[in-house]
Amino acid sequence: MNKQDIISILNDFSYSRSEYWVITGSAMVLYGIREQTHDIDMGCTSKMADILESDGYPYSLTESGNRKFKIGENIEVFENWIKDTIDIVDNIPVISIKGLVLMKQELGRDKDKKDIALIKEYLGTKIELVEI
Repeated sequence: MNKQDIISILNDFSYSRSEYWVITGSAMVLYGIREQTHDIDMGCTSKMADILESDGYPYSLTESGNRKFKIGENIEVFENWIKDTIDIVDNIPVISIKGLVLMKQELGRDKDKKDIALIKEYLGTKIELVEI
């Protein structure tokens, strides 16, 4: 899905934007670092996790004991997974780029290492544009 797909899905998402934030690959798409992602990953507060649980969404527990929810085919929500701060991109709460790098480093998979390289390239381009 592309940026507009993500925005459209989240505009229809019925939960408070003050309780969740977009993370990982979907955050990269919203920032314009990547064109596409397969799904939308989000972090959420414990308050929202309680609401998701009471709304009947299935969940499993992460290694840290937090809940991980599956909402439909396209959305996964991770309780209390936050690094750094939240930025607002197109009226959507998104993990900061620094936080995104920290998450990718924590995950440490090959695809995350490639994503970190893309983020560095993106930041380098932004810096070059400012310096001109």
